[in-house]
Amino acid sequence: MIEINLLPGAARNRKSGSGVSFKGLAAGVATKIKDPYLLTAVASVIVAVASVGILHLSQGTSAEDLGVRETEALRDSTRYAMILKDRRRAEAKRDSVVKQLAIIRSIDDDRYVWPHILDEVSRSLPPYTWLKSMAQTSAVSTPPGLAEGGKADSTKKNKDPEPTVEALRFRVVGNTVDIQALTRFMKLLETSPFVQNVQLAKSELVMLDGKEVTEFQLDAEYERPDRSVITTAPVSLSVR
Repeated sequence: MIEINLLPGAARNRKSGSGVSFKGLAAGVATKIKDPYLLTAVASVIVAVASVGILHLSQGTSAEDLGVRETEALRDSTRYAMILKDRRRAEAKRDSVVKQLAIIRSIDDDRYVWPHILDEVSRSLPPYTWLKSMAQTSAVSTPPGLAEGGKADSTKKNKDPEPTVEALRFRVVGNTVDIQALTRFMKLLETSPFVQNVQLAKSELVMLDGKEVTEFQLDAEYERPDRSVITTAPVSLSVR
């Protein structure tokens, strides 16, 4: 038998009633799961999985940053090691140059000591008085910057050479026929800016070529004068 549906809305209602309702499904699941502990456990698992994922991502980013920083640190360490090596080499050369300059300066400061002494003794020598000998009685000082054996002294670095503690002492031995000339000789030496502490060490009468003369020994010290006392003059050489 053939049936004709004269109500078109009835078919639509049937079709729509056959679909899946998610709201109803959720309501059905909620009615079935009524244990609160189970719900808490499920929520905890979801939170733990999310936390592990976030921590994994953050740790991966931190590991990449640390790798980049390590590479940069190694590169900087290599560069700075070369710089420090060059600096130590330059400091060693500087110390060597400073020691050599100290030796040269000490030699240069003392090279005119004896010329000044000889000039002052010759200038102060009175008539009828002559010298037999003149010698240094103090120990010979080692130039600053040198230790025993001619090796450089490493305990004094980057320091100017210190002045010699022991003053240069010398002895003058001579003869005179006038005792007053000896007194005048000592006074003239004392007035010299290069000589100090002039003392009579010995005086006695001796026979020389059948004549009686006074033999004397004078001990004195070299005095480093003020720079205002010393006058310098340029040396000019004529070239033909």
